[in-house]
Amino acid sequence: MARPTIQPTLGIPDVDPDRRDAAPWALHELPGNLDLVAAEAWCRRVAESHYENFTVASRIVPARLRQDLANVYAYARWSDDLADEAPSPAAAAEALAAWRRGLENCFAGRPDHPVYVALADTVGRTGLGIEPFAHLLDAFDEDRRFDALGTTVRYRTRDDLVAYCRRSADPVGRIVLGLEGCREPELVAMSDRICTGLQLVNFWQDVRRDRRAGRVYLPADDLARHGVEEAALDAPVGNPAFKALIRDEVDWARSLFDSGAPLVRRAPRSLRAAIGMFLAGGRAVADSIEAIGFDTLRARPSLGRLQKSRLAARAALSVAWGTVADTFRGGR
Repeated sequence: MARPTIQPTLGIPDVDPDRRDAAPWALHELPGNLDLVAAEAWCRRVAESHYENFTVASRIVPARLRQDLANVYAYARWSDDLADEAPSPAAAAEALAAWRRGLENCFAGRPDHPVYVALADTVGRTGLGIEPFAHLLDAFDEDRRFDALGTTVRYRTRDDLVAYCRRSADPVGRIVLGLEGCREPELVAMSDRICTGLQLVNFWQDVRRDRRAGRVYLPADDLARHGVEEAALDAPVGNPAFKALIRDEVDWARSLFDSGAPLVRRAPRSLRAAIGMFLAGGRAVADSIEAIGFDTLRARPSLGRLQKSRLAARAALSVAWGTVADTFRGGR
């Protein structure tokens, strides 16, 4: 599954475009028991060392939510790496099946892994259900099945890709809203649109990286409509048809951001700044793709640490001043 990483510069190709961060179990030794305090500390280490957005976002959410966010991140990160770091699709299938049994045990009150010990405490206090966590596993398993079949272009239509995003991205927003007991269908739908948009801009900035991993998330119908052959994705730079395709895809993501933006002023107040930051970050990635002429075969645009910090500060101040609606309504 594609995952955004934060680079210190904008519009400069990665030194190694195929590099992934090491799996959490490779960098952080798991506690030797199922002690809650140790499990929570481990989740914090994973979140803080693997995910720069966690450090930034944790500054603008109430302290009482930070551990829960770390627990959720550690679960999602471990799940993703089980799929992507396995030596074969068959091994990934076995690992994900065992991890899914662990998830079921967690929600049955029998956590059997430090990640699930920490997560069980979160779901016990917040009333979160198993569905969004299971949907994330469904998405990782979907990628694994495509890998096993050797399928490169994975989705025929935009609707097919959105259905994947409902499992790979939207559950995260639903979990975050659920931490504050927010389950209003209209607000959840707005969250889904923002999360799908974030997943899409991640795909469009990572076309080269995903292609080298044997994965193409550009819908087949869109490739055909723009006259882009699959082989064109192997070129070091994009041709005019490719750049027109990415422009179209970025416009699609931006439309999702626009339709989900009212959530920033309607979500629980404790979450508004973080939602605003991620929405603004998604718009900034879209802008950075446009800034390099939509040629994400030539370069991988991304946001720097300073830019992320500025977005977080802007989001926090906007909530404090009651100007969220104006600040995050849109614009380029």
